Amino acid sequence: MKFFADTAEIAEIRELAETGLLDGVTTNPSLVHKSGRDFLEVVREIAGVVKGPVSAEVVALDYEGMIREAEVLRKIADNIAIKVPLTPAGLHACKALSSEGTMVNVTLCFSAAQALLAAKAGATFVSPFVGRHDDVGFDGMSLIADIRLIYDNYDFGTEILVASVRHPVHVVEAAKIGADVMTAPPKIIWQLFKHPLTDAGIASFLKDYRCCCHWRDAGHRQQAEYDLQQRVESPELRRTRVLHGKAAVPTRRRRFVLSAGQLGVVSRQAPKAHS
Repeated sequence: MKFFADTAEIAEIRELAETGLLDGVTTNPSLVHKSGRDFLEVVREIAGVVKGPVSAEVVALDYEGMIREAEVLRKIADNIAIKVPLTPAGLHACKALSSEGTMVNVTLCFSAAQALLAAKAGATFVSPFVGRHDDVGFDGMSLIADIRLIYDNYDFGTEILVASVRHPVHVVEAAKIGADVMTAPPKIIWQLFKHPLTDAGIASFLKDYRCCCHWRDAGHRQQAEYDLQQRVESPELRRTRVLHGKAAVPTRRRRFVLSAGQLGVVSRQAPKAHS
């Protein structure tokens, strides 16, 4: 399943693109208006950030107007997909543009019959709006299932682009049905990463790791102390240990403990001479 971001905010698109999981972007005049920037400027910048399809929507309602706007939009970059509404004029424009090799996204699809028409017009993508469908008492996912069945029956090449995604469950359900693409606001895409058990597991692992680091650091400090003691040990004490064949090892409570023979504490003072 391809992931498209439904936004015109460049910073959000860049952040998602850095994950390597973003396959394209969908925009519309409303989203660009929210950004407060020029429409063509925004589309051009997005097309430079994302290698995949970038849907740019026409606002004309007549065939001739759609074609004029499409001529301007598709010159911006090779990865521009012209977004047209699912109307007779929109499908007329879709047929003409797709025949010339231009990607076309037919939007505002709310029925399987409409999706069938979009496929026959040669649409690259058809965008059924599941969230808005749910809002008026219909089952948006049933619509996706119907479109998938029809497209598979006739081997249409048009990709089902699930739009108006409101939450992660929409994404999962669309994937289970076999939708080709989903487009969602960046907020929804980031929510796909989240699960409370993942967070709890990370917290547990970090806690255990810190405990391991504590003991490891304590062991390093003990070894360093021993090394230092070895360097400052008096020659007399060293000769005494060699003479008796006993190696000294560090402990937390004694400076040196005999590791062979009778256990005892080695004094830092040189022993008395034997008679």
